[in-house]
Amino acid sequence: MTMMKAAVFVEPNRIVLEDKIIPDVGPLDALIRITTTTICGTDVHILKGEYPVQRGLTIGHEPVGVIEKLGSAVAGYTEGQRVIAGAITPSGHSNACLCGCHSQDGAGTRHGFKPMGGWRFGNTIDGAQAEYLLVPDAMTNLAPIPDGLTDEQVLMCPDIMSTGFSGAESGTVKIGDTVAVFAQGPIGLCATAGAKLMGATTIIAVESVPARMEISRKMGADHVVDFTKGDVVEQIMALTDGRGVDVAIEALGRQETFEGALRILRPGGTLASLGVYSSDLVIPLGAFAAGLGDHKIVTTLCPGGKERMRRLMSVIASSRLDTRPLVTHRYKLEDIEEAYYLFANQRDGVLKVAITP
Repeated sequence: MTMMKAAVFVEPNRIVLEDKIIPDVGPLDALIRITTTTICGTDVHILKGEYPVQRGLTIGHEPVGVIEKLGSAVAGYTEGQRVIAGAITPSGHSNACLCGCHSQDGAGTRHGFKPMGGWRFGNTIDGAQAEYLLVPDAMTNLAPIPDGLTDEQVLMCPDIMSTGFSGAESGTVKIGDTVAVFAQGPIGLCATAGAKLMGATTIIAVESVPARMEISRKMGADHVVDFTKGDVVEQIMALTDGRGVDVAIEALGRQETFEGALRILRPGGTLASLGVYSSDLVIPLGAFAAGLGDHKIVTTLCPGGKERMRRLMSVIASSRLDTRPLVTHRYKLEDIEEAYYLFANQRDGVLKVAITP
């Protein structure tokens, strides 16, 4: 067999299933047969033309699968082994990687740094919404799935769980902190869970969809503020007795949520931004305290590599977090165009969809 099915970006508002050649395996690569993948909000930005990618590119960056073939120089893995790879697939040897900035990997560039360079699947190389996926630098990126864990248990690890946790991590949440998380989509829900695991004792989520509000409480939110029932900033300031929060995590990528997150920070607080923005942001002068409020604004692209994936799967295996409730719909790969329609338009209470062959 030399051909496979793959979801391909054709033009804005058009991703279709096409036949593509199964890729050859280089010495450091691995070919995995996809058993489960999913659609991300970033894929929707690509679909709408808000984030540019090359025409003909296979989309997707959240793979769960089985090793089909290993490159000649890859050691420590076996064909037939169940694995995941992160949405971020660093080379492991660039200057960026060697100083811990795996997501900004600039392998092959003059100085070794490249903005978002670690994000390759579905961005600069063919991605995971296909029957097969070529994983570069396999020894850096392939993480074996522990025995006993299902595909859906680990499906959020490559991106959603990693990214959500990154908001809490880059925000340096501490024991006893008060944290606000703007938007309770899949990433925001994982940010809520991550803040709880890191020791926050008061977590305020911002959401209006009843089903998401309910899951948010299960993930660790102590309060859920409905932005349709009053000014969010006023509600959060009232909950904190006018103090504001130690950490605000923005998980949607819009001006209003970014600005709201900044307005409810206490002096010296941290805004951890996870959103993918499609237009310029404006920083309000008052909320910024004229630049003198000792605020920190930290942007985050989740880290990658096999050790990150191992740690996240360890959280799942230890029953510290169950992300399976985030999978609300299931589709076959042949129906992925229908899945995109559902997910992009947020129909039928969708959170995440599981895509299988």
